[in-house]
Amino acid sequence: MLGSLITNLLNPEVWLSNPLWIVISLFQLWMLIDAIRRQEWIWALFIFIGWGISALLYYFAVYRAAPSATRGFELPGAYDRHRIKQLQAQIHHLDKAHHHSQLGDIYFQRGKLVEAEACYRAALEREPQDLDTRAHLGQCLLRQHKPAEARPLLEGVIAENPKHDYGYSLMALAETLSALGEKESALKLWKQVTENHSYPRAKVQLAELYLANNERDLAKIELKDVIADDDHAPAFQRARDRVWVRRAKAVMRRLK
Repeated sequence: MLGSLITNLLNPEVWLSNPLWIVISLFQLWMLIDAIRRQEWIWALFIFIGWGISALLYYFAVYRAAPSATRGFELPGAYDRHRIKQLQAQIHHLDKAHHHSQLGDIYFQRGKLVEAEACYRAALEREPQDLDTRAHLGQCLLRQHKPAEARPLLEGVIAENPKHDYGYSLMALAETLSALGEKESALKLWKQVTENHSYPRAKVQLAELYLANNERDLAKIELKDVIADDDHAPAFQRARDRVWVRRAKAVMRRLK
């Protein structure tokens, strides 16, 4: 099927005779490539043997479900997409700092980092010392590849509460230091995180730093823990940690 699909895509007569067919075919090929890239093998099979509808279902169920900018870097806790309008109304009438911050969290989770940053900064204008807002703005800046701006925010939060956000702020600071090239300082923070939590996000990045230091055995221990824990994790946790489990498996393959 894939061979005939590509052949038809390259045939000008097909384009002229049935442009709708070619649009659907291009969309199906796009979704098939994305599913393979994400190692969504079951979805890839359905898209490959199906026609149109499988690709469309994949688009809404998987492709749009997790924004790439923050996939694997979520803030702790859930968010409600329907809260946006409600929060915007509350901001219009009350203009409270926590409403701006909550709206920023929703935008962050949806991958709208520019909008999230604006909300966090608006919140800090009204309540400059709020710990959560400072931490989340730091994470937002880090995801926008601005580690130098994120660092003072995250360091200030950790100085006040090293366990803030269940270790998420400490992980963000470790990622910030790695982005700034301070690998040894980042390594110490990742060790601190994994002493109290079993987050795949922390274990995988700690393993990668071990590997960079040629400490292969220590790296393997962390990666094996991630893969073993995933086999027994509930469905919601496996979906949340999918990015890091795949990364762990990829690194393990390189170590063999």
